[in-house]
Amino acid sequence: MGMHWTALVSLAALVVYIWMLANAGHARGKYKVAAPSVDGPLEFQSALRVQANTVEQMVVFFPALWMCAAYLGDVWAAAGGLIWVVGRIVYAIGYYQAPEKRSLGFGITAFGSVALMIGTAVGIFLHWS
Repeated sequence: MGMHWTALVSLAALVVYIWMLANAGHARGKYKVAAPSVDGPLEFQSALRVQANTVEQMVVFFPALWMCAAYLGDVWAAAGGLIWVVGRIVYAIGYYQAPEKRSLGFGITAFGSVALMIGTAVGIFLHWS
């Protein structure tokens, strides 16, 4: 059984992360915040937090995504993963506008991660022998 949809969603997640990483790097240059400093204007701090929080979320996302694909199926995992990716985009756009606008995207992201973990548990239960 192939996991093409899950792989495609994984690539989408990585592309979204590269976009966030580029935004953080661009903000570092634009606001002249020399490494390793993480202190600067709100715009820089917001770009950096979007990137850092996404890395923090990926620690949960990728294992949950691939376990869900292995135990429940490629399409189910890809659907949950797509929710996560959309959540990260909504999170970033909200946070770039104003930090207090990040909540909706964070909630969508959390929903996607929890759905993947529940999908994994259901898949394990269904295949338990």
